[in-house]
Amino acid sequence: MTVDHERLTAHLSRLKLTAIRDQLDTLLDEAARKDLNLREALAFLCEAEVARKDQRRIRMGTAIARFPTVRTLDGFDFGAQPSIDPKLIRELATGRWIANGDTLLLLGPPGVGKTHLAIALGRQAILHRHTVLFAPATGLVTDLTKAHRDGRLEDKLAFYTKPKLLIIEELGYLPFEPNAAHLFFQLVSRRYERGSTLVTSNRNVTEWGTVFGDNVVATAILDRLLHHSHVVTIRGDSYRLREKRRSGLLRADDTNNHQ
Repeated sequence: MTVDHERLTAHLSRLKLTAIRDQLDTLLDEAARKDLNLREALAFLCEAEVARKDQRRIRMGTAIARFPTVRTLDGFDFGAQPSIDPKLIRELATGRWIANGDTLLLLGPPGVGKTHLAIALGRQAILHRHTVLFAPATGLVTDLTKAHRDGRLEDKLAFYTKPKLLIIEELGYLPFEPNAAHLFFQLVSRRYERGSTLVTSNRNVTEWGTVFGDNVVATAILDRLLHHSHVVTIRGDSYRLREKRRSGLLRADDTNNHQ
């Protein structure tokens, strides 16, 4: 039976098997070189198609997540931060906590790797087929405040509720206005037991009353965030300050003045 090449590629296009279609001759030549039987060749072609679709999904998911930079777990220096348990981070990287709708808090002073871990875990979540959105706390609150003023709060809350994992970065660097704290509470309430939230903060949770400017609102927020949660507290020196000391730009006794 003679198979028309154009007809075959048309069928592959209709079935959306574009990876097989685009690499058809190369894949068939490779299958022949490996002397694969029909079942093995079919599996080989399917693996190529799945790999292409996974690459596209990961690329799209990463773009939607809005990560400010590329960070991976392989690039994290666990040796420089002995307060972090690598086994715990590897467990978090499996994404089981996200599937369960849990919260993850990464707490510690500036420069200890919270953002690196948040982005790296977010990238792992995408690999596990979870939708992710990265949002600096100040930008998120500004977005909610503007939406509230413009009468679009419901739409904006829905936008931030939709991702399976919402990463809120640098909570606590700037205090919230009272109304902003209430808007943040609405978002946390919407996501409670529906989606996972990862928060990085330089403030211990006992200080969040100051951050939100309202102890009652802070307690209500923490009640929901901590109900099903994992808390990683990082103690150690800032990577940036350590590099400055190594280069001689900063004396050891200057460290406290920068923290």
